[in-house]
Amino acid sequence: MIRSLLVAIGFLTRLPVPASVYDDARAKSGSLVWYPAVGLLLGALLLTFALLLRDTSPLLASGLVVLLWVVLTGALHLDGLADSADAWIGGMGDREKTLAIMKDPRCGPAGVVALVLVLLLKVAALASVDSIPWIALLLAPMLARASLTTLFLTTPYVRSGGIGAGLADAPRSACVAALAVSVALCLFCGWSGVLALVVAVLVFALWRHACLNRLGGFTGDTAGALAEMIEVAVLIALAVR
Repeated sequence: MIRSLLVAIGFLTRLPVPASVYDDARAKSGSLVWYPAVGLLLGALLLTFALLLRDTSPLLASGLVVLLWVVLTGALHLDGLADSADAWIGGMGDREKTLAIMKDPRCGPAGVVALVLVLLLKVAALASVDSIPWIALLLAPMLARASLTTLFLTTPYVRSGGIGAGLADAPRSACVAALAVSVALCLFCGWSGVLALVVAVLVFALWRHACLNRLGGFTGDTAGALAEMIEVAVLIALAVR
């Protein structure tokens, strides 16, 4: 289980882990169980950084927190968001064209706009809260990565041999338990946690429906886009509540 956790940390963040863990196929499939926990770890690091910046102006502090967010994740999900935005518009409703555009390493105008909007909204949402937005910083990354676990459990992965192919054999019961713990943590945070959970479920359902209609399932890029959309939606919802 420790090796599975290390694989999840190594894949979802830029935190250093031993390279040898990636050679363990069982640890790779089991890493899906730990996705929500890695999201919580990421949130804890962001919250710690935000606390260190508590005497800094809200706008600057929020910008620096989002900068650290990008650095810690290596912009992994932002890349998926940009590719998905380009493909969804350029694909014109065609499945094969959409998949082909997502494989193109170049970033088009739709992808650039999506990246700018998401980053601006994250900064604005964090800056609009009077105190340290600790619930948002903890729950947004956790729910985003819990959504990835849920996606793999409920939705076909459409790229054979893709980056997510090795997660198909993840232990379902352990994944469900991890998701149950995530829900419990949201409920523990009171009405703010319930709101964050409801928003995450709504975004998940809408994007999953769109992916099923267009692709018949999901890809790594659409999974990354889902994570980013849930993060920004949760931050906005908790900022305006």
